[in-house]
Amino acid sequence: MDIYQVRAEKVVKRIEELALITEEEGCITRTFGTKPFLEGSKKVFDWMLEAGLLTTIDNIGNVRGKLLSDNPQAKTFVIGSHIDTVVNAGKFDGPLGVLMGLDLLENLIQSKAKLPFHIELIAFSDEEGVRFHTTYLGSKVVAGLFESNKLDEKDCHGISLKEVINEMGGNYHLLPEDKIAEWLGYFEIHIEQGPVLYEKNIPVAVVTGIAGQQRAEITFTGVAGHAGTVPMDMRQDALATAAEFVLETEKLALEQKDKIVATIGKLEVIQSASNVIPGKVVCTLDVRCAEIDVLNAAYNSIKETCYSVAEKRNVDVKWNLVQGTNPTKCDETLTNALKEAISQSGHPVIELVSGAGHDGVPISAVSPISMLFVRCFKGISHNPLENAETKDIAAAIEVSDKFLEEVISNRL
Repeated sequence: MDIYQVRAEKVVKRIEELALITEEEGCITRTFGTKPFLEGSKKVFDWMLEAGLLTTIDNIGNVRGKLLSDNPQAKTFVIGSHIDTVVNAGKFDGPLGVLMGLDLLENLIQSKAKLPFHIELIAFSDEEGVRFHTTYLGSKVVAGLFESNKLDEKDCHGISLKEVINEMGGNYHLLPEDKIAEWLGYFEIHIEQGPVLYEKNIPVAVVTGIAGQQRAEITFTGVAGHAGTVPMDMRQDALATAAEFVLETEKLALEQKDKIVATIGKLEVIQSASNVIPGKVVCTLDVRCAEIDVLNAAYNSIKETCYSVAEKRNVDVKWNLVQGTNPTKCDETLTNALKEAISQSGHPVIELVSGAGHDGVPISAVSPISMLFVRCFKGISHNPLENAETKDIAAAIEVSDKFLEEVISNRL
């Protein structure tokens, strides 16, 4: 059997094993700081340790395995992805990159390669941001960009981030000490989360950039009232206002469908009842685009529409920008090396921009970044149907081996 196929099967076996660790039976949910999350982290920790890596868990919960150069003053090249999940997730989003990265380092150890720089594999603790609605917690810490005001953010049970860090055995006072001082570069492998490679039947693609995002939480406050006694034309219905805003947002995004996407992913009716006119509704907005000017214009247009709809219906609006990230470009030198590795492996070179966010976004502020996409079934992600075939993972391993060889030999 082809050696890359054998290695891919080992990666898939580990992915399947990690997928068994979950908060809810019958689906995969492993959110930051929960007991299943810690159990999954321990499993990844043990795999890194068994591979011979210098393995630790830092104060934000990142699992980190180092392969050291003989030069103690050398810079660090990081391979990473995340091990937290969304609710009812697939198996591959995040863990694929971590466990393929582990395979790559195991191969380097077996080959006794002499490293001109340190290589660190990081399983980031929280990329999805499900629990505290703040993405990239793990990667922001290692990049030295963690915002200390986030420590007081609370989850739906009223537990603060600083409390969760302490419960995990970390020390939030020491978070600044976990940053990497001297970066050489960053590399991440991830399922595409889109249909291009699936439709073209091509196993891998090089990522040239990551779309920027604007995320907001919007609160509509009207007046709750009796469903049977308040006339229709005298209501201040927060839900009807939110509903119109949702449709207007979809309309605006469709008008620029080749450039932007906009999503109302969460909508909560506060103190809802079947016989009560909704008085308060909270919803989220997620706008993404690869062009900063278009992103900002679309975001501002949606915000203006929101206030216009609310004013027309005599409902108050509170608009809170939760997170904003600019579009990110991958490093040209590393990307060219990745293209060459794809070509040498016998595959056509496909260039894609990622519409999804990745840990490379904050890391790009302190390091050159690079990224490889792996074909996934129908482009489905954040869904139990998410799947990457072993043959495509094998192809990605071959490409990544060649890429790392080039980075090591030329100290890119």
